[in-house]
Formats: sequence, C-alpha cells, structure tokens
Amino acid sequence: METKGKIVVTGGAGYIGSHAVVELFAAGYEPIIIDNFVNSQQSALEGIQAILHATVKCHPIDCTDIEALRGVFREEGSIVGVIHFAAYKAVGESVKEPLKYYHNNVGSLVALLQVMTEFNVNKLVFSSSCTVYGIPDQLPVTEATPVKKANSPYGNTKQICEDILSDLARSGGSTIYSIALRYFNPIGAHPSAKIGELPLGVPNNLVPFITQTAMGIREKLTVFGTDYDTPDGSNIRDYIHVVDLAKAHVVAVDRLVQNKGEQIEFFNIGTGRGNSVLEVIHTFEKVTGQKLNYVIGSRRPGDVPQIYADVTKSTQELGFKTELGLEEGLKSAWDWEVNLKNSNRQTV
Repeated sequence: METKGKIVVTGGAGYIGSHAVVELFAAGYEPIIIDNFVNSQQSALEGIQAILHATVKCHPIDCTDIEALRGVFREEGSIVGVIHFAAYKAVGESVKEPLKYYHNNVGSLVALLQVMTEFNVNKLVFSSSCTVYGIPDQLPVTEATPVKKANSPYGNTKQICEDILSDLARSGGSTIYSIALRYFNPIGAHPSAKIGELPLGVPNNLVPFITQTAMGIREKLTVFGTDYDTPDGSNIRDYIHVVDLAKAHVVAVDRLVQNKGEQIEFFNIGTGRGNSVLEVIHTFEKVTGQKLNYVIGSRRPGDVPQIYADVTKSTQELGFKTELGLEEGLKSAWDWEVNLKNSNRQTV
C-alpha cells in the first residue's frame, strides 16, 4: 500500500505517542517507532497492532544515543519527518532529579536534530507543554503569553528545547522546519480500550490515579490543595482527550509536509476551558458510577494554580478543533483501566 511516507515517532510506545502512531497510520503515513521502554511497555505495541491490524516497526533505542539514532535513520532510508515525544515528564520527580531531566529531555533533542541534519530530514513536530508559561498573569494563555521562569526543571527543559529550535531557525544555516505543540493535560484512552495511559509505579497524573483508586489499586486519592484562588479551591487544568491530541500531531505533520508554515511555529493544543480537580473527580463519579475515596492534602511543589488555553491560533491556522470532552475522556480512561485489570496488565 502506498503511504505518504515514513514518520519517525520517538517515544512512540508511550501514552501520547501510541495514540499518535494510530492516527498517523489512519492518515496514510508509515509510523516508525523509537522507544527505549523506560516509561512505556511492550504491550503498547500489541495494542497498536490490534487496533491497526498491522505491525508497526519499532527500534528499541535511547534517543540520547546519537550513534543508535544514526543507525535507525540509515536503516530506514527516506524519512519524511519526525515527531519527538521521548522525554521524562513528572514535574515532582524533576524537582528532585533535575540532572536526569536535563540530560534526557534536552540531550535527546540535540542528538535528534544533529542526526536529522546529517540525513536531510527537515520536518519536526516537537512535544512541548503549557508548563513553558509558568504561572501566567492572565488566562486563558495565548501563544503570545510571555514564557516566564519555569515552575519546575521539567518545564524548564521544555523552554530550553523551544529555545534550541528558535535558535536553529534564526541561525540561517538550518533547513529544519519545526512546530512546537504546547499542550495541556491529556486524558483518556483509545475508544477500543486497547491502548491508554499505563504509568509505571505510582501515577504522577490525576486521571490514572483516579482510575486506580476506583479500581482499588490505590487506597485513596489525595487532592493537592484546596486553598488556591479558584472557584472550589483546587487546581484548574485544561484536560484534552488523548485521541484529539494525537490528531493534532497529524495536522501539524501535514502542515509541515505541505510547506505551509514559518520555519518555527508554536501552537496551544487544548480545549479552551479549564476544569478543577474536584470537578474532574465528580464528573468521573457521574459517568462511571464509581465512588472515589479522596482526601484533601497540602499543596504539591511545582504545581501551577490554574492554566487553560486560548485555542484561537490552532483553530484558525492549523484548522484543529477538539471533538471530545471531559466526560468522554474520563469514561474511556475507566474502560481502559477495566481492560487492564481483565488482561492482568496493570502495574503497581
């Protein structure tokens, strides 16, 4: 079958990466996964295969290993572009282990850009984050919102990576075109419940902690602070369904392949509205019928009180709009959790 070409997906067995691989395939591209399985599991490949009824090639290497990257690009031959997901992503862990985050998150991008340049691959979609905005002065945040001092080393790695891409574009000597997608909080799972968020050990994100608590894997859920300046006192985030987010990456790839944009562009990818932690909990209880055991705790270091996106630019210039809401995201996350239990694949 003729495809639109090969797209390398680093971190392609991860949560967002696996969903992007599915959507890339559906859009006619040939995804090539690179993943060292530090934060993911081989079972994600089985899930992708079950959804697509096709095998997706996977290279089990570390993206900070430039020689291994060269080997992949040499072996694959003609590559149309790259989506770079591979990164550590836990805010709290990054506060405790900053060097681990700088080495992996920044080092992998530098190695990747060097190899892309060597092999004349010049289209890159970079997985950035709303954490680049720090604690914003105004909401919602637009792409013109000042990038402030990051609230965590994780957020700073995303800022540094964006700076690297901007410097590359300004250098005048690079042919690489890049789109940095600043996305908000992905939730949910594929409607098949064959792929989803599978944290190794204790989850760092709210929704898998909710689903694991409802399943009885965790004793209780802690709400980190209800004394923020928000309507109910808990943190507010912009929760985007992971399938919508995956489709945004395909739209970005299309834009690059069609040579439509500037040498570097930034887009917020979110729903354009915020939901509080307590609102997410109550919505989960409503759509699943599961009662959650949760307690109120103290604030967590590195957490931003509230942030949500202005999505005008991504709507107008990318032509991207979310189609799924909070209820669909939470229901699909629960379906995935149930499927994990039934297949004995849950990690604790």
